[in-house]
Amino acid sequence: MTETARSAEAIQDWPEAFVPRRWLRSGHLQTLAGNFLPRRLQIPEPEPLLVEVEGPVAGYGTTQVLCHCHWQPPEVRRERLTVVLVHGLEGSSSSQYILGNTARALRAGLNVVRMNMRSCGGTDELSPTIYHSGRSGDVGRVLEAIVARQQLDAVALVGYSMGGNLVLKYAGEQGSAAPAELKAVVGVSPLMDLAVSSAALHEPQNRIYEWHFLRNMLARVRRRKALYPRIYGDARVSGIRSLRDFDEEIVARYGGFGGADDYYYAVASSKYAALLERPTLIVHSADDPFIRMLEPTRAALKANPHVTFVETQQGGHCAFLSHPARGVDDGRWAEKTLLAFLLRPVRADVLERELSHGS
Repeated sequence: MTETARSAEAIQDWPEAFVPRRWLRSGHLQTLAGNFLPRRLQIPEPEPLLVEVEGPVAGYGTTQVLCHCHWQPPEVRRERLTVVLVHGLEGSSSSQYILGNTARALRAGLNVVRMNMRSCGGTDELSPTIYHSGRSGDVGRVLEAIVARQQLDAVALVGYSMGGNLVLKYAGEQGSAAPAELKAVVGVSPLMDLAVSSAALHEPQNRIYEWHFLRNMLARVRRRKALYPRIYGDARVSGIRSLRDFDEEIVARYGGFGGADDYYYAVASSKYAALLERPTLIVHSADDPFIRMLEPTRAALKANPHVTFVETQQGGHCAFLSHPARGVDDGRWAEKTLLAFLLRPVRADVLERELSHGS
């Protein structure tokens, strides 16, 4: 088989079927292993970039988000695809899945920007205002900033979990008016239907996850009370026992929503499932312990010709651990799949040139 034929076959056969590791057959085991299995990643030192996303509030300074940028050499930087990676709830630009995707993209010759949400990654002092699932405008500001500073030709947005909601909401809000530089969007285990997912997180079998999130989120509120007393001085943290309680008492109150239900409805990217007009990949597992996708959302994604919706029966939340191949593949199926999706247009262009030269 010629190299051109192999390239054509690789494009046609994407994506590979997901087969979970033998000892990771349940969504809970996948989710926990995805968080705790050690990884050996070698990533070069990033270039920090601060992006202002909101003006002064209550006499405090502007809100900025910290990005960690990895650029290819100047002579090829502009033409290479730039991947903006957005983490999930209580994650950061140093979350393991963010670093794993960074290493893969850099090896493929791409630029990478690891974005922290507001106050994440140790940046409480940079953000008087809180992060939440509706801050899609922050993603847009980061995209605009890196395009303007680096004169980039092509950018892809990749979000995990809550970050998936942010990038999908941004792309859906923009629709056909999205910046020309935005070439692709990816959501892995995206939080598209917030109300049912919040309820699922409070189910008995998922309380370990809920308490993990709440412990960190409540600690963040206590830091904010000390840093920004004019905004959060009277914030109530006692008595909050669920994510919905937190969204009602903290996110809705300080995020400008009428309550938790108003917040869940207002920020859900599921409302934009039919409006996505850039090539979009969505990876979701049916056994995700706490992300629920409603049937109308699933149907809208499947009906949208711009969306490639990949739903596996197993994979957990943001994990998708398949069998590793020593020295070749570490078994992080979602990372491999999304990179192949992002590279398909590049490979297709190369293939087209090869075929035209051979004819």
